[in-house]
Amino acid sequence: MPAPTPTWPESLQGTPAVAVIERAIDRQRLSHSLLITGDEYETLGAVAQVIADQLLYPATSTAPTRFHPDTHPDVFSLRPAGKMRQIKAGKSADDTGTMREFIRKIAVSASIGDHKVGLVHEADRMNTTTANIFLKTLEEPPANTTLLVLTTRPYALLPTIRSRCLNFRFPSAEVGYLPDGWKAWISDYQAWLERLSAGISDRAAVADAVFTAYGLTARFGVILNAATGEAWKAQKKSLPPDIGDDERVAIETGLANGLRLKLFAGIEHATRDFALDQISTGDESFRRAFTQAVDKLEKSVGLLRVNLNAQAALESFLLASLRLWAARK
Repeated sequence: MPAPTPTWPESLQGTPAVAVIERAIDRQRLSHSLLITGDEYETLGAVAQVIADQLLYPATSTAPTRFHPDTHPDVFSLRPAGKMRQIKAGKSADDTGTMREFIRKIAVSASIGDHKVGLVHEADRMNTTTANIFLKTLEEPPANTTLLVLTTRPYALLPTIRSRCLNFRFPSAEVGYLPDGWKAWISDYQAWLERLSAGISDRAAVADAVFTAYGLTARFGVILNAATGEAWKAQKKSLPPDIGDDERVAIETGLANGLRLKLFAGIEHATRDFALDQISTGDESFRRAFTQAVDKLEKSVGLLRVNLNAQAALESFLLASLRLWAARK
């Protein structure tokens, strides 16, 4: 059975960026290095697969066998590895899962076609040494090779790397996935905000608000863990059979990070929706509390990006929110 052909995410079909890329591939004039950025890594991965497939199998291709990019012998991928999720430089070209090994692989002639594709996943996880090694390859790329550099944090890359790539930013595919229990969690969170904003007049009410905050935190952890488990279960089915243990750990960690950031984005939207009516009527206390709550939430999300425990970040945000909303005058 032939491998399925990757397709553009539905939300991107017909967009100018897709049209530019497809036209450049058709004319064999695509840049040797593309920086693929956006807010949702799943979308970036889907985009990279389509580009790789179209490069390896142009409209004029007569290849008798079609490989999916995940298993194609002329597609080489480098991902962060280990619990620290770093892309390591490597001491030699034989160090598995390192930048030096990746460069050695893409320097070899194509196995079954005329073209090769190199994918650097989560490129922002390179340290300065690794980035400088990769930069030399960008400056003098191997023949008949296209490098796809994927990241949700392009400004964490060296400016020299960004300047040597053709930059494409893709919006999220907006799949609309909601983990089990999340809708009820958001509803209870907004009800909690409403009680806080109405005023807390006695110790019993304060205690109830605090215990509710801890309860929301505990439920958040249960929902996140269950969602991560389901996402990882689905992801494992599509992983290449020869992927290493370190890469598996890094991918699973990346999934968890992506999900918790998505849930925190949902909390921000719920906070905004709760305050919107009051803000629109000119209630300055709501405006002030909302602004401060979002600022605190952004700081919590920043801590998530440096691997703070998600429940600890949420607990900090909720307790700060309790003070902000209850103290408004």
